[in-house]
Amino acid sequence: MKKHTKRSRPNGASRSKPAEAKPAPAPTAPTRRDILRRYRNRAIAVAVVGTAGWFIANDVQATAREHDLTRIGNGIPTVVQIHDPNCAICAALQKEARAAIGDFEEGDLQFLVANLRDERGRKLAADNSVGHVTLLLFDGDGKRRDILRGSRDRTELEPVFRRFVQRHGR
Repeated sequence: MKKHTKRSRPNGASRSKPAEAKPAPAPTAPTRRDILRRYRNRAIAVAVVGTAGWFIANDVQATAREHDLTRIGNGIPTVVQIHDPNCAICAALQKEARAAIGDFEEGDLQFLVANLRDERGRKLAADNSVGHVTLLLFDGDGKRRDILRGSRDRTELEPVFRRFVQRHGR
């Protein structure tokens, strides 16, 4: 028996006719719906990016304001946390102190953070002979009136802050 072998055609040619190249479809003009969809998507993107930017900028400003120790003695009673950013107990105290102060009217009591990683924060802690996990309470004139050492929760802090504002507030 004779085997049938396929013969290859030169240059990979096949027996069938070569396919004719179809011209690319002509670009169509965008419809009104396409244009409106693009505008809508861009408007949504601008709104999302703008809102995120606003929140980030607001958060950065609040953090910078909270770390501005020159605000001690600006006429508003002040709670200053001596804070080590690597300390979990400090982070918990900060959360609880912020929550306790959250119910006060603006201008009644302010909360500041003295970061021990910063020279000004270390100096404030040294001047008051305190370490981290500490809250210092200053009257509106900037005179230290009380020291709260150790971890506390908002239910303990709020009444202390209320009494402090009653005694040393405006």
